[in-house]
Amino acid sequence: MTMAAAMQSRTAEAPARSKASRIAQVDIVTDLDAAEAVWRGFEEPGHLFTPYQRYDLLSPWQRLVGAREGARPLVVIGRDADHEPLLLLPLSLRQSHGVRTACFMGGKHTTFNMGLWDIACAAQTNAADLEALLGPLREHVDVLALTQQPLRWRDQPNPFALLPRQSAINGCPQLVMEPGGPPPSRISNSFRRRLKSKEKKLQGLAGYRYHLATSDADVTRLLDWFFRVKPVRMAEQKLPNVFAEPGVEQFIRSACLAPRGEGRVIDIHALECDEEVIAIFAGVADGQRFSMMFNTYTMSEHARYSPGLILMRYIIDRYGERGYRSLDLGIGTDDYKRMFCKDDEEIFDSFVPLTSRGRLAAMAMSSLSHGKRLVKQNQMLFDLARRVRQAFG
Repeated sequence: MTMAAAMQSRTAEAPARSKASRIAQVDIVTDLDAAEAVWRGFEEPGHLFTPYQRYDLLSPWQRLVGAREGARPLVVIGRDADHEPLLLLPLSLRQSHGVRTACFMGGKHTTFNMGLWDIACAAQTNAADLEALLGPLREHVDVLALTQQPLRWRDQPNPFALLPRQSAINGCPQLVMEPGGPPPSRISNSFRRRLKSKEKKLQGLAGYRYHLATSDADVTRLLDWFFRVKPVRMAEQKLPNVFAEPGVEQFIRSACLAPRGEGRVIDIHALECDEEVIAIFAGVADGQRFSMMFNTYTMSEHARYSPGLILMRYIIDRYGERGYRSLDLGIGTDDYKRMFCKDDEEIFDSFVPLTSRGRLAAMAMSSLSHGKRLVKQNQMLFDLARRVRQAFG
C-alpha cells in the first residue's frame, strides 16, 4: 500500500461558533507502518499516554488478533497549523449490520484505553478541539465506542472526559503509593507477617528466588510454562480461555520480547526454584504506574503457600522503592485484588455517534453497558448479603 493510499488528510473544519481549535489538520491512517514514526514520537518524554498504547504492544495486537477478528487499523493524528502532531488515537474499525464502529485497539487485553497526547495540548483541549478532531471521522465511522478510559492519567485530566460519558461496567482497584514511603505504607506489617510465614515453606526450596525476566531465553521459558498452565487453571475455574483465541499467544509473546528501556513492553515477574516456576505476574510499567495484565501459579503442592500473594508483595515493594506512585491488578473485584488495592481508579466509557446511523447504535451500546453495570452492582450486593448471612447465620 502506498503512503498516499494509507493516509487521508483533511483540514479540520473548526466549528463556526469557535475558531479557537488548535487542531488544524486531521490525518486518517489505515496502515500501521505509515503511522509508526509519528506514533513512536508520541512515546517520547513530553507526552501523555498509558503504557497500554505503546506501538510495540498495539501493533502486534492489531496484526495478529484484531485483523483476525475483522478489525482494520484506523489511526487518527491531529496536527496544528504548523503540521506538528498534537495527538494520536490508536483505533480499529469494525463493520457489523451496516454500522461502522471504531474502538481503541487492544480488545480485551488493555486495562486502560486512551489517546497519545502532546502534554501541553492535553492540558488545554476544549470542546472545539474535539469537534475539529472528530468531524473528519464522519466519512469513515458511524459510532465511536471508547471504553475503559481513565478519568485522569499522571494527575492530568483525560481530554476525552469532555465527551458524553458514563461509568464503565467494572471498576479498577488500585494501590496508591507514597513515593519512597516506608514498606508498611504499601502493605501493612500484619499482612507482611502472614506472607512471611507462608514464604518460609518455599524458602527451603533449592534455587528459590524472585526476579524480573530480562533475557529472551527467560521470557520465552516463562511464557512456555504460562501457556501450559493457564488453560488448566482457567478450566478449573470454568472460565473461557481468552489466551487460546487466534493470534493471542503470538501477540503476547511479541510484546513480552519487545525491548523497552531496561525492561520489556510487557514485563514478566516470576517466583521460581530450580525444580519449577511457582508463579508469574506480567504487566506494563511507565515509571509511575505498574499495571498487571496476566498471571498464574503452579499446579504443584507449592500452590498452597499463596505464591501469587508473595510475588505481589515483591512486585509492590520493587516499584514502591523505585518511586512509583500507583499499581493496579487489572479490572475486576477478585478478593486477592482487594487485599492490596484499597482505592478505585475512575474509568469511563463514551459512545459517540458521528452519523444518524450511529445514533441508534450509540444508544443501544450505552444502554447495554449501563444495564451490565447495574447487574454487576446488584450481583456484588447479592454476594455481600450472602457472605453476611454465612458469617452470622
